[in-house]
Amino acid sequence: MVDVRKEIEYAAQHINEAYCRPLADINAWFAELKHKHFYLHCAGGYRSMIAASILKARGIHNFYEVTGGFKAIAEAGVNTSDFVCQSKMVKE
Repeated sequence: MVDVRKEIEYAAQHINEAYCRPLADINAWFAELKHKHFYLHCAGGYRSMIAASILKARGIHNFYEVTGGFKAIAEAGVNTSDFVCQSKMVKE
């Protein structure tokens, strides 16, 4: 499972066993997924759609996009980490 949300979103709550690979850093991580089958998601579907388009343009097609993003995943009862409010993670 590849989570393309921002690191702070991932830290707040994520799917257990998911990898945090922010969309903004796709150039740094896309090649590591070339030969692995995986699922791709973001919060609601927009960023994963962009990531999917970039990956496909680079010849990577061995993945599935999760419809509805993290919200749909959490509602489906998939095991996730405990929620931590993002405002409590911001250092002043």
